[in-house]
Amino acid sequence: RNLIAERYQSGEEYKIISKALDIPWNTVKTVIIKWRKYGTTETLPRAGHPSKIDEKTRRKLVREASKSPTAILKELQEFLASTDCVLHVTTISRILHMNGPFLTKKNIQARLKFAKTNIKSPKSTWENVLWSDETKVELFGHNSKRYVW
Repeated sequence: RNLIAERYQSGEEYKIISKALDIPWNTVKTVIIKWRKYGTTETLPRAGHPSKIDEKTRRKLVREASKSPTAILKELQEFLASTDCVLHVTTISRILHMNGPFLTKKNIQARLKFAKTNIKSPKSTWENVLWSDETKVELFGHNSKRYVW
C-alpha cells in the first residue's frame, strides 16, 4: 500500500501502477483515496463500540444456555457474573439470538423428513396437528412465562 502511495506521488496513473504491481486498478484507486483522505495506508480502527464480551466468554455462555435451555436470562446473567463478566440481559439475549436456535442435527433432520413427507397432505390433516405455539404447559409454576431456547 505504501508503494502504491509512493508511485502515485511520483505522478503515475492508476492503470500504470496496477500493471506494474499486478494489482487490480480498483484496489489501487481505493488505496489512493484512503491515503488522500486520511494521510495513511495503515488499517484504520473499526467503527463502533468494541464488544463487551470476548469470544471465549461468548462460547461459554452459549454452552451454558444449551446445557440448561430452561434457564432464564437472569440466571445466565448470574452465571456470567461468577466469571467476572457483567452484561445486561438484553445483551445476553442478543448474543444467544446471533448464535441461532439450539437444534441438533438429528432434530433438524427429523423436522425436514416430517416436512417432506407431509408436504402434499390435505388441509384437513394439518387441522389435527398440535402446534407448539398453541400448547399451554405449566412446568415452572402457575401461569409463569419461560422462554426455552
